[in-house]
Amino acid sequence: MVINMKLKQLLSELDYQFIQGSIDQKISQIDYDSRTVKEGSLFVCIVGAQVDGHCFIDDVIQKGAKVIVVEKEVEYKEGITYIQVTDSRYALALLSCAFFNHPSRQMTVIGLTGTKGKTTTSYMVQSILEKAHKKVGIIGTIGSIINGEFRETKNTTPESFELQKLMSEMVECGCEYCVMEVSSQGLMLNRVAGIDFDYGVFTNLSPDHIGPNEHTSFEHYMACKKKLFHMCKVGIFNRDDRHYMNMVDGVTCQIQTYSICNKSDLQASQIELSQGQGTLGVTFQTQGLLNGTFETDIPGQFSVYNSLVAMMICKLLNIQTTYIQTALKQVRVKGRVEIVPYSDDFTVLIDYAHNAFSFESILETISQYHPQRIICVYGAGGKRAKSRRYEVGQVVAKMKAMSILTADNPRGESVLDICQDIVEGIKKYNGEYVIIEDRKEAIQYALDLAKKNDVILCLGKGHEDYMIYNDNQVVHFSEREVIEEYKNK
Repeated sequence: MVINMKLKQLLSELDYQFIQGSIDQKISQIDYDSRTVKEGSLFVCIVGAQVDGHCFIDDVIQKGAKVIVVEKEVEYKEGITYIQVTDSRYALALLSCAFFNHPSRQMTVIGLTGTKGKTTTSYMVQSILEKAHKKVGIIGTIGSIINGEFRETKNTTPESFELQKLMSEMVECGCEYCVMEVSSQGLMLNRVAGIDFDYGVFTNLSPDHIGPNEHTSFEHYMACKKKLFHMCKVGIFNRDDRHYMNMVDGVTCQIQTYSICNKSDLQASQIELSQGQGTLGVTFQTQGLLNGTFETDIPGQFSVYNSLVAMMICKLLNIQTTYIQTALKQVRVKGRVEIVPYSDDFTVLIDYAHNAFSFESILETISQYHPQRIICVYGAGGKRAKSRRYEVGQVVAKMKAMSILTADNPRGESVLDICQDIVEGIKKYNGEYVIIEDRKEAIQYALDLAKKNDVILCLGKGHEDYMIYNDNQVVHFSEREVIEEYKNK
């Protein structure tokens, strides 16, 4: 994709101060990383947590950058165009939108935000739309998919330039819809600024991503999530979430609601858990915007919430009910309460749960199926808050599940030390545990241990197919492969 666009066009929707130079020159590339700058680049000076782009201005000028966008006072050099903005991240987003000809205006864009459910719900929406023969692009935690082709991405919501590039490729491939997970970080750092969201979705809210390099408080976390509903035309809200009233207060979008417990635009009732040989699922009735019986082979009540979102979006998009019913029954989401076939006697699931809240949620869900035992294979990430380790151990022990403690991206920390931290939480409720540092051996141990009507939960890795032992040592590791290989041994 070769693009040459006049700077004047790129700046058309951006508030800025023109310092010096010419805005009639052509721009062939936008960069915010000094290492990628080429002749004719426009360089945006981003102030990051570790690095300040303003420190690299001399370097990028030597590489051929002719336009510099700054948010600080700098030394101005002749022959270079300088554009001053209030927020360079916001500027990068709007410049990127213009550079790729505003792809969000050429598709129906659906953005999902919340602590849990974004990934599963986005894949449910994709599954239904594709069942109805629509072309769909998806961007999220697992990566991005454009017309069935998978692309790896660094963040749930990529940096604005990469995000606009992906959306532009979707338009080129004929995608009619873009389904996007919108993270709190993506909203806080203006990665999605300038995007025309047709629909915004609020799934739920609980404390997460709060820390020195993330959100300063839960209130800040919630405020960032809420920004989406000042950017979309229609907001779809979980009426049952305890933060619902705070989330809808003062929003500028049209409000639609879904619920299990409260009167809403789309409401589920008569929820029944279903079990097969090695499988778990749920069936339910709906009233309101859509009336009918629906079923999904993703277990638990939270699957009903996720289904309601997907159903509501697709109904508002005039998708036929039969497509919705068929797709919900068939959908599988990699690493999200994903059942891996192993035995007709017991069930094996992989899930991305990686904090106390998500551990408690999945354990409560599985407990509703009354298994003989729940066996949890999990660890905790290295170089992360130790409190999370105690908390997950407490939750598993409190729920009377067995813990098989093992590695989960130790990042240079001792796996044994991390497991011992988890044990402190387990001991509070006298939980049963064993430590097996090698995750492959830990999973195999669980598979050998399981008996009829047990459920094995492999928690924390989810869709990931790697293990991070330190910052420079990333090793391929797939729980799915481990399970399948052991089955065929």
